[in-house]
Amino acid sequence: MTRRASGKSCWAAGAIGTGPPAGYCAPPRRDPAPTGGPAPSPGDSNGSGLRRRGARVAAPTPGPRPPGNTRSLGPARRAAAAALGSLLRIPVRSRPFPAPRRENSASLTMSVDIHYEQLSDARWKELLPLMQQQQVVRLVDCGITEAHCQDMSSALRGNPSLTELDLCNNELGDRGLRVLLQGLHGPTCKIQKLNLQNCCLTEAACGTLPDVLRALPTLRELYLSYNPLGDLGLQLLCKGLLDPQCRIEKLQLEYCNLTAASCEALAEVLRTKRDLKELMVNSNELGESGVRALCQGLANSTCPLESLKLESCGLTSANCQDLGSIVAAKASLCELYLGNNRLGDAGITELCPGLLSPSSQLKTLWLWECDITASGCRDLCHVLRAKESLKELSVAGNKVGDEGAQLLCDTLLEPSCQLESLWVKSCSFTAACCQHFSTMLARNTRLLELQLGSNQLGDTGVQELCHGLSQPGATLRELWLGDCEMTNSGCSSLAALLLTNRSLRQLDISNNCMSDPGILQLAESLQQPSCTLEKLVLFDIYVSEHTDDRLRALEDSKPGLKIVY
Repeated sequence: MTRRASGKSCWAAGAIGTGPPAGYCAPPRRDPAPTGGPAPSPGDSNGSGLRRRGARVAAPTPGPRPPGNTRSLGPARRAAAAALGSLLRIPVRSRPFPAPRRENSASLTMSVDIHYEQLSDARWKELLPLMQQQQVVRLVDCGITEAHCQDMSSALRGNPSLTELDLCNNELGDRGLRVLLQGLHGPTCKIQKLNLQNCCLTEAACGTLPDVLRALPTLRELYLSYNPLGDLGLQLLCKGLLDPQCRIEKLQLEYCNLTAASCEALAEVLRTKRDLKELMVNSNELGESGVRALCQGLANSTCPLESLKLESCGLTSANCQDLGSIVAAKASLCELYLGNNRLGDAGITELCPGLLSPSSQLKTLWLWECDITASGCRDLCHVLRAKESLKELSVAGNKVGDEGAQLLCDTLLEPSCQLESLWVKSCSFTAACCQHFSTMLARNTRLLELQLGSNQLGDTGVQELCHGLSQPGATLRELWLGDCEMTNSGCSSLAALLLTNRSLRQLDISNNCMSDPGILQLAESLQQPSCTLEKLVLFDIYVSEHTDDRLRALEDSKPGLKIVY
C-alpha cells in the first residue's frame, strides 16, 4: 500500500471546464451552505478547504509504507472515500473535518435526503410519491439523468410544500432541466433554494432559467457552479435576474467558464437588484478588467451584499484599491474571499485603507496564496489592531515566514484584536516561531481556531505550543498540526497536554511521522475522564492492527469522542 496525501482536491476524467490547477487545495468553506450551494469551504468546499478548507499547495511527496504488519487507519473507510472520489465529477473540497455523515434514507417527516446512491428503478418508484409531500428534496450524485426528469417534474408539480430542491452532481443536461423545471411552474410552488451544481448544463440551459426566475418570486438561492455556461449563457441568465419578479439573494457561479465579457451583465445585476446578498464567481478568468467592472457595479448599487467571493479570478494588485473602496462603502459586506490571486504586498497596501475605514464591518477575510510576505502581513496586522469586527483571517500558502508569525502573534496579544480564527497553513514557519505562538496562546482568550498545518514545526515546535496551551488561561478550541514533521516525541507532548487542557475540542495531527507508541500515548490520555477532546483527526498515519483496534474500542467506550481516520 502506498501512503497517500489526504485532503487534496482532484478532478476525475470527464470533468467540466478546465478544472483546477495541479495540486489545487482551496480553503474550506466557512458558510453554512454546501459546497455547491455550505463547507466551510472554508473548500472547506469546502474548503475547504474550505471552511470551509488552506492554500493551493503541492501535495506532499508520498513516503514509503512503514515496515512490519502495519496499516493505515481505517482502510475500509479510505477505500470507500477513494471510490467516491473517482465517481465525483467536481473537485472534492478539503474541509477542516469530514462533513457530517448523511444517511441514505428518505425521511418521512420533512425531507427526501439521499447522497451518492445509484437509484434502481424500484427505488426510484418508491421515492416519487415522497417527492410530492416533502419540503426538502435532495438527491445528490444519484445517477439521475434526462430520462428521470419527466417523472420528477410530475411529482414536484403536485407538491405545494417544496422549499428546497438539490440535484447537484447529476447528468440532467439542458433538455432534462427544461422538462424538470416545468414542474416548478405554477401558483402553488414556493421553492426557495435550487441547487443545480454540476448538472451538465450549458448555455442552452440559461435560455430556460429566465422564465423560471420570473415565475418563482419565492426563489432566494440559486447554485449553478461547475456548469460550463460561458459568457453567452451568463448574459441570458442575467436577463432573468434583472426581472422585477426575481428576488434572488444568493448566486453561486464557480467554475462556469466565465470571462471579463460576463462582468458587464453581472455588474448591471449588482446595480439594479436590491436583494442580492451573496455573489460567488470563484475560479473564472475574469481578470483585472472584469473585476473592475464588478466593482463599478457595486459602487453604484444599493444591494445589501454580505459576501463577495472572487478566488482564483485573475485579480492583481491593480484591483485592490477598487476592492478596498467597496469594503469601505458597503457596511453590509461581512465576507471577502480573494484567495489564489496574485495581489502581492503592493495589493495588500492598496486594500488596507478600505479595510480600516470606520464604516467597514468585515468579519471574514481570505487571502490564501496571494503572494504576501512579512511586509504585507505587517499591513494586515494594523487592520487586526484597528478593526474589532474582523473575526476570521486566512493567509495560508503565503511565505510570511517566522517574521510574519511574530507580527501576527504580537498583534493577537493586543486587547483590540478580536480575531477568533487564524489560518496560517503552509506559511514557511519553523520551530523558531513557536515560542511566539506559545506566549500568545497562553494569554489570548479570544482565538478559538488555529490552523498551523504544513509548516516545519517539528517536535520542538509542538512542545512549545503545548507549553502555552497548558497554561490556565488558554482557550483555544481547534488546533490543526497536520504535516508538521512531528514524531512520537511530539505525541508525548500532546498526550500530556490533553490531561491538563480543558478548552481544546478538536485536534488534527494528520500526515505526520508518528507510529504505535505515539498513538498509544494519545489513546491513554483520551481514555481519561478528565480529557475533554471531542475529535481527533489521524489521516495518513500508519499503525498496527492492534493499535487500530485500540482506537476503535476507545471510540466505542467514549461516546463524546470521534476519531476520524
